[in-house]
Amino acid sequence: MASNKMWAGRSETATAKIADDFNSSIAVDCRMFKEDITGSMAHAAMLGAKGIIKPNEADEIIAGLEGILSDIQSGALPIDMEAEDIHMFVEAVLTERIGDVGKKLHTARSRNDQVALDTRMYLRAQANEIIALTRTLALAIADKAEEYKEYIVPGYTHLQRAQPISFGHHLMAYAMMLLRDIERLKDARRRMNVSPIGSCALAGTTYDTDRYFEAEKLGFDSICLNSIDGVSDRDFCAELISAIAIEMMHLSRFSEELILWSSWEFKFIELSDEYTTGSSIMPQKKNPDMAELIRGKTGRVYGDLMGILTVLKGLPLAYNKDMQEDKESVFDAVDTVKMCLEVANGMIPGMKAKRENMLKAAGEGFINATDLADYLVVKGLPFRSAYKISGRIVARCIAEGKILENLSLEEYKEYSVLFENDLYEAINLRNCMEKRTSVGGTSIASVQMQVDYVRETLK
Repeated sequence: MASNKMWAGRSETATAKIADDFNSSIAVDCRMFKEDITGSMAHAAMLGAKGIIKPNEADEIIAGLEGILSDIQSGALPIDMEAEDIHMFVEAVLTERIGDVGKKLHTARSRNDQVALDTRMYLRAQANEIIALTRTLALAIADKAEEYKEYIVPGYTHLQRAQPISFGHHLMAYAMMLLRDIERLKDARRRMNVSPIGSCALAGTTYDTDRYFEAEKLGFDSICLNSIDGVSDRDFCAELISAIAIEMMHLSRFSEELILWSSWEFKFIELSDEYTTGSSIMPQKKNPDMAELIRGKTGRVYGDLMGILTVLKGLPLAYNKDMQEDKESVFDAVDTVKMCLEVANGMIPGMKAKRENMLKAAGEGFINATDLADYLVVKGLPFRSAYKISGRIVARCIAEGKILENLSLEEYKEYSVLFENDLYEAINLRNCMEKRTSVGGTSIASVQMQVDYVRETLK
């Protein structure tokens, strides 16, 4: 039995059912129906404007496409999952509705440049949504940082208590990371915003088309200047997933700290009941499951990135069916980061910091030892000598179960005659935090400056 597919002609027999199912991409690419129809409307307008088809035929095609888009959006026209892909589905419905005029739509284009166009348009819109969600999260973190800029907490290196910092300062580190994530997404969007339509299968077309007309109508900045490149590369997909993977890494690190901070071992914060769960057998538990899931889902996005790079790495030019595998990876990465950002945007505003627990932890880790050494340096002692004396004093405190603030001045003078009563002001935790006034430092004024910078940048 002869095939009734739109690409039929070369083959005399129908494709096997399992081959049809294997070849079909409608289940994945159906989400691009709006982009496919919008792109086709611009293509029809160009064909009419250039006289490749009659202007009234172009108008009829555009009206038919508008009706299809409206019907899909309203639910009046369900997408047929038996179709090969979204392009074939739309064209089939169009031809069914307006007759042979609908068959003229595909003049001077191929599914190769059509799918590249749809994918770029869809991902451009998705990048905008991710940027908006990231912006919301960065601002939510800045709000929390401002709220907690006076809370003293241990700053860590190697997960060891290191120096006293503002909790707001710690939070602002993540806001700064998100600013860079936004810039990466914008860069990816900029390079993505190049129109491939008119590249056709790989060699361009003999028709007198106007590629710039279509590009401008669809909001592209420019066109692909090599038709083979236009249909055969998906670096814009890989770049977007890469930017998403880096952002997921930042979200995962933040989630890891939320998990640690909300544990009984730290108890620096409490997450709201709306974004935690309980245990089926342990009634005392409050589990940070949402943060854990963000941390866990980071791995799948890394897999998406490695997947698309592997698909593309050995492909000869130009188009190959392997490239159908691009969309599952990039769509999954997009869906995952958007869901994680939406959850984080709900979770962060409800986070409560526990000031006393943070201060208690800050007071127990000798995190003012550097300031003790700096005190001696200001008095004229070389830093290495001051460092050694401070280390010996810390060792004594550990042996005697004391903290630096509890040693008497006489005990300090056993190590150096440079110690005077003003040393207690120098090692006061709040003073230690507030003295770090260098740009980007942890003083309250510096944290506020960082908050203001993020807000101004994201206006």
